[in-house]
Amino acid sequence: MSWRALIEFTFHQARIAIRRVCKGGLSTPSSLVIRKRRGCSGMRSEGGRYSLPRWRLMRWLTDVGPDVPGDIRAALISQLFGAVPIFAGGAINSVAIAAIIAYRLQTGLLVAWFVLELMICLARLAVLVAAHRAIRLHRPTPTDLHLLLSMAWSLSLGLGAIASISSGDWLVAMLASMSTAAMIGGICFRNFGAPRFAGLMMLISLGPVAVYIALLGEPMLYIMIYQIPMYLAAMAGAAFRLNRMLITTMRAERENSHRAHHDALTGLLNRAGFIDALEAKIAQSSREDRPVALFFVDLDEFKPINDTFGHGAGDRVLKGAAERLRKAVPESAAIARMGGDEFVALVENVTAEQALAMGQRIVGEIGAPYQLDGETRASVGASVGIALSPDHGSQVAELLAVADGALYEAKSSGKSRCCLASIDLNLTALRRLQAGSKRATNETSVAA
Repeated sequence: MSWRALIEFTFHQARIAIRRVCKGGLSTPSSLVIRKRRGCSGMRSEGGRYSLPRWRLMRWLTDVGPDVPGDIRAALISQLFGAVPIFAGGAINSVAIAAIIAYRLQTGLLVAWFVLELMICLARLAVLVAAHRAIRLHRPTPTDLHLLLSMAWSLSLGLGAIASISSGDWLVAMLASMSTAAMIGGICFRNFGAPRFAGLMMLISLGPVAVYIALLGEPMLYIMIYQIPMYLAAMAGAAFRLNRMLITTMRAERENSHRAHHDALTGLLNRAGFIDALEAKIAQSSREDRPVALFFVDLDEFKPINDTFGHGAGDRVLKGAAERLRKAVPESAAIARMGGDEFVALVENVTAEQALAMGQRIVGEIGAPYQLDGETRASVGASVGIALSPDHGSQVAELLAVADGALYEAKSSGKSRCCLASIDLNLTALRRLQAGSKRATNETSVAA
């Protein structure tokens, strides 16, 4: 078999392998982490949780400092995987360059480089697809293997450039060298989430070329011994600067998101944050057939504390009530301050009897006296309304309306009580909710 036939046969087998990998990797529901699009180039991550590296070297290469929060570290790791279109752009270019050079000269060394380049890119594609699939199945991703193959690809670029220069064909040498140098930009901007790793990839891509030129004995090429290190230093510096800018931006977004979804006084979720959590929990409970209990808590006799001791004392009571509510429910519960002296808690996988017992515990915990200043103590009560999903509703608005109705029933029965929604109460709350919706619709129509 001639070298030309070997190259054509390898390309044919590669096309078959790519079709198989894409077909297996894209058969995922659109509602999950990986969005399905037409063709292999459409698959991309939508915010999945990639595993942090486990190998010591890879952990060091991807480390961005001790003060970076874990969620930002995970987001930076996900950027190293990137999207298939970005990966495909670099892989197709490097394989095409290797194929053109191997086809032109048809030497054993250059054909071997083409086959190596193709095998590495196919392996990287397979690992990338496996990582997307692992996220969908909530399994660990092959992060260390992905990083290792990325380094192997970078080294292959440098070795291919050396093999092309050693061929004596300066057109081939120029094509391979320019392609490798161009890849440095892609390596920097695709991997600056881990600047050490990006710097190492760039070094093993062009570093061997500089060493080979120094040993080649061609004076006209000695200028590259100066150019290559300067180019690598500049791009590595850019990767570190971009990384710092990215982390700063991510910290700001993280803080803004926290402020938008949390109550500044108590640190609990606010209404917006709780609605998001409630929607997610209801959807999850319906899929897994697990009940969810919603506790609507209102402080009794809180206004006199504000009027008598001032708003500072009232704030201390609200903080204390929030802490006691945390202790009265499981750690996994979502707790929020809905505004004023109203709190809510969402607890998963509890029966009606367990929910009632937990409601009584909330009443007892919050009702204990609060220390204000010195020897000054104050007491407030707590009324609790409870609604269960799916028994009392499977929509956020329905469940909140039923829990609010149960809270009203508890207050009407003498305050500092706990009330579980009944069928009659459920119907009354739903009618009130529907009437409110119709009234809002009519007002909108009149305004229009």
